[in-house]
Parts: sequence; C-alpha cells; structure tokens
Amino acid sequence: MNKFVWPLVGFVGLIGLLAVGLRLNPREVPSPLVGKPAPDFEIAQLHAPDKTFSPQSMRGQVWMLNVWASWCVSCREEHPVLVAYTQTPGAVPLIGLNHKDKRDDGQRWLQQFGDPYRLSAYDIDGRVGIHYGVYGVPETYLIDKAGVIRFKQIGPVTPRVLNEKILPLIKELSS
Repeated sequence: MNKFVWPLVGFVGLIGLLAVGLRLNPREVPSPLVGKPAPDFEIAQLHAPDKTFSPQSMRGQVWMLNVWASWCVSCREEHPVLVAYTQTPGAVPLIGLNHKDKRDDGQRWLQQFGDPYRLSAYDIDGRVGIHYGVYGVPETYLIDKAGVIRFKQIGPVTPRVLNEKILPLIKELSS
C-alpha cells in the first residue's frame, strides 16, 4: 500500500501546482526591465528611412513606447485608445516601434486607422524588440525623464489600463 501512496501524493501535488498556474494571468508577469534603464538603440524611422530615432532623444521627458505591427490583431483593439489619448491635452509623447513588419504595410495601416505616434521607429528584424523583452505585440512601456522603464503593459492598452494604471503613473512621474 505504501508504494501507491507516494505516487498518489505526488500526482495530487502536481495537479495542485497546475491548477494554481492556470489561474495566473500572463499579462501580469512582472518585467525584469521595470525599474531599469530603457535599452538604447538607434534605428530608422518608418516614414523617414533617412532619419533615425534613439531613446536618448527623449531624455528629460516622460514618454511611452508602443510596440505594434500591421499584422497584429490586438493592435487594432488598442489603436483607437491610443489615438484618443494622444489627442488629449497634456498627453505625453507616444513613440511607435513598428515590429517585424513590412514598411509599406505599416505606413498603410497608420494611414487607414490614424497615426497617434510622434514618430514610429522601424524594427524590421525585431532586434530592438529582443532588447526590450518583447514576446508579443502589442506591448507598451512608460519611460521616465531619466530614461528608466517604469511600467510595461503586455497586450493592448485598454481604457481601463490607461485610466487606472498609466495616467496616474504619468501624473506622478511628470510632477
């Protein structure tokens, strides 16, 4: 009988761990980059391939980096929220990072749905995304005046996330 009890206890324990794991929200996985300097890069802009963008140019201001792509279904969900946000007084600069996309597709997508970005950097091969720990789009980062990542949103920015998490943190960081 003893030889059946221990495997049964192990099996029940394993089921318990799996049950706990299934209840966790993958969007709430803490990013190891929060509280650390935003990775630096310099890449071409989506609309102006002869011009580059680097996070260094945003030093001294609070800003957001939104990773998006024309092929991303969830990006369509968050896009109207971003467009509306950037039209509000006091909105911090929103920089897009067009991730693993075709240049023409990204430009056409912004023309069709509206362009909330001050500019979009063009990450054709996803290398910048790798440095930021992007494993799916959309993802949004809130970066403070010193260039430190203060918040990471995995998945679409919804009105709730914007109002309950991002805007209060922007207010705190801007004062």
